[in-house]
Amino acid sequence: MYNQSGSRRWTHFRSALQLAIQRSAHKWTFEDFAQCFPLYVEEDKNGASATFDSIADYIESQNVNDLEKLFKDYSVQENIDILHRVVNEAKERKIKGEVGKDVWREDLEPRAAVSARTVPIMESEAKRLRAALAEIQEENIGLQARIEENVAVAANAKKVADQLLDKLDRVRL
Repeated sequence: MYNQSGSRRWTHFRSALQLAIQRSAHKWTFEDFAQCFPLYVEEDKNGASATFDSIADYIESQNVNDLEKLFKDYSVQENIDILHRVVNEAKERKIKGEVGKDVWREDLEPRAAVSARTVPIMESEAKRLRAALAEIQEENIGLQARIEENVAVAANAKKVADQLLDKLDRVRL
């Protein structure tokens, strides 16, 4: 059903999930089925029993297939294994008495713990973005100067063209 390797946390999760799938697929009994389809059960009890079993098996296999797709799409096993590793590392740090600025403590707000880890990353990203912005602004200044130069050249060309047209009009008259 799933990858057999993985953390103990994943193994327990997978086992509990398999049990839940089996229980949910077989939650309704044959008696419940018989109440829903009394004529069918009266006419063919063996066929009704086989139909009930095949429906339960289908529900179970469909649940398994749907969960496998979700697990693949969201990398559930890998993420649970990462969680297991993080929890084990935290337990080891607690045993050793190590306390970091990003380690959760009872008196520490979750926002502060997250900030301790994310703020340095955000600061380095902001520094990188500021450098990129400065580079783009410098490029824009150069482009603006070229545009202003082109506008001046175009204005001068228009002035010269107007003068030539004026001379041409005077020559025609």
